[in-house]
Amino acid sequence: MKIPIAHIKKNADNVPFKFDEQVDVSELETMNNDIREINSVHVYGTADDQGNDIIFSFSIDGEMVLPCARTLADVPYPFAINALEIFSESPYDIDDEDNDIHPIEGEVLDLTPLIKENILLEVPYRVFSDDEEVISQASFEGEGWEFISEGKREKKTDPRMKKLESLLKDKDKEE
Repeated sequence: MKIPIAHIKKNADNVPFKFDEQVDVSELETMNNDIREINSVHVYGTADDQGNDIIFSFSIDGEMVLPCARTLADVPYPFAINALEIFSESPYDIDDEDNDIHPIEGEVLDLTPLIKENILLEVPYRVFSDDEEVISQASFEGEGWEFISEGKREKKTDPRMKKLESLLKDKDKEE
């Protein structure tokens, strides 16, 4: 999503430049992350010229498909992200590496990398499917493991404690 600086500057009469576009971020599927599918996202917001700085305040709405942490089935995950990005012509603002101010290079500002970055920061660690059919078909056991709920959990005595338990039972019988 490229926006010419001239469009923003000509609206500088205290009227922010407004934008509303669909942005293709399908490249995120090929990166090393959990996103299995993501289509175009809706990006809308304003760009405000503040002297040497241009401040973008925008929202990103879309949906990505992630793997279920329990079953690895596809789970649609809708998201809505609010972002604030600052671009500056001043070399003094850009010197600090901890600063989140981006340099203005050329006559066009490209928001696409920043949109992708904000989406990647929004990916949750894990999601779970609510689809009953997927859950019922999921495997809850494998070689050397089995998923059990708290209610089904059997109380097993540690073999090292068996002898101590028998001594305690004998002591109770004597009393």
